[in-house]
Amino acid sequence: MTSGTSLAATVEPSVLRRYASDQIVTLAKLVVENAFQPIVEAGTGTVFGYESLMRGQERIGFDTPVDILDEAYQAGQLLQLEQMLASRALAKFATLSNFSTSTLFLNLDVRLIPHGERLVESLLQHLRKANIPPSSVCFEFSERFDNTSVPEFAALVSKLRKAGFKLAIDDFGVGHGEMKLLCDYAVDYLKIDRHFVAEIDRSPRKRHLLKSIVNIAHVLGTRVIAEGIETEAEFIACREYGVDLVQGWFISRPTTHMSELAPSFPHLQELGKTKRGSQSLDEILIRKQIELLPTVYENDSIDSVFELFRRNPRQAFFPVLNANSEPRGIIHEQHLKEYIYQPFGRDLLKNKMYERSISHFVEMAPIVGLDSDAEQLMAIFANMEGSNCLILTDNMRYAGVVSAASLIKVINEKQLKTAQDQNPLTGLPGNRAIRDFMRQSGRDGDEVRHFCYCDFDNFKPFNDAYGFHLGDHAISLFAALMRRYFFAERHFLGHVGGDDFFVGVVGWTQEELS
Repeated sequence: MTSGTSLAATVEPSVLRRYASDQIVTLAKLVVENAFQPIVEAGTGTVFGYESLMRGQERIGFDTPVDILDEAYQAGQLLQLEQMLASRALAKFATLSNFSTSTLFLNLDVRLIPHGERLVESLLQHLRKANIPPSSVCFEFSERFDNTSVPEFAALVSKLRKAGFKLAIDDFGVGHGEMKLLCDYAVDYLKIDRHFVAEIDRSPRKRHLLKSIVNIAHVLGTRVIAEGIETEAEFIACREYGVDLVQGWFISRPTTHMSELAPSFPHLQELGKTKRGSQSLDEILIRKQIELLPTVYENDSIDSVFELFRRNPRQAFFPVLNANSEPRGIIHEQHLKEYIYQPFGRDLLKNKMYERSISHFVEMAPIVGLDSDAEQLMAIFANMEGSNCLILTDNMRYAGVVSAASLIKVINEKQLKTAQDQNPLTGLPGNRAIRDFMRQSGRDGDEVRHFCYCDFDNFKPFNDAYGFHLGDHAISLFAALMRRYFFAERHFLGHVGGDDFFVGVVGWTQEELS
């Protein structure tokens, strides 16, 4: 026998597992592989990054990756196993043609938190050799255990962020203390568990929860990943409610073969065109108000920040980006004042014993994509008390900032343009809006839709007999009745003109409608 693989293939897995405790890392090196599953931008279908997943553990008698991790922990070899898996994942990642603009997602077992210092230093060495910036790596905190209960957790999070790594909460909604983690720590991504995604197109409760979670996350400057998407309808629902990134079998299954990884997915691009087209007015108006502020990178020197403030004396803050040009937050003048106005303050920042990098001063800010509608941006801004700006991204990269005053201008201009198409008598949307609604709802999802055309019988004789004043009053009363019965977010009311009306309903059964 010349290879470990052939050895594993000829020995019963249950026998191998019996002797695995002392040699688990050695055996894992022979048979365990890293599979990559793409994480994709919901609006464009472009690959944003990859989650590294363990495969092959069944060859040495472990049914799932969790089983082999638990065994390694019991044997005191969990750190060595995770270091081996992480180094292999980084080596694979470095062979990708798009690695410089992608993110590698690595799971971090809560039981390794006390050893976080060693794990981080080991990874930084591998990254330096491969010329990969730390911002290309995101650690996922699994919610199998309560991370925040580990005494060393806060220090590890601080070290990871200051080193430039990104952080994500995994399995959000089904684990331990996720809201506490989201509240107390600055995380870049929130991964919504498959439980809340499964058949979301058929569940109003799940849609409501998803929308609320997305809004909360965006207010906190956190992007949302929906994992476990298996159908087109699930994908469309997640995208409709503002999810930034998607992952699951509908997009792509995990693979150990790097040649199978595509840079983008045309079937998502086609679905994304509908979304972008339907919101073109909002995006046009928002783009007119974007302010493209100069930025600083989190690995820049503190001196470069002082110089930026010196050259822009009227500007109180600047966006901070990581090496991949993704926003991390803002750096505000007030956080540097104690060093600016203290004697030797700048020298103190550079002192090796007290050295502070830009990442020490980053303040989270609301972050949202350019394809969001104007009302959503305003709602996010309104819920972020004391926020200086809202950071906008295009394909997850920095696109500029907007202020509250700019958003008010956008809303006003949108209302004016919308009013031009409204019926002056009822205030309901007119023919152009009706056409756009039918086009949009006809393309999206597999849900049942009902389009109803309403026409008064014998309205002309009524109008002739009682006059235009009472005729207009009857039309206004009918519009008021429609608003009483069709008021939910997924209902659409339109006034074609005269006594002709339109009702669009998505997600109702025929019995509910009648």
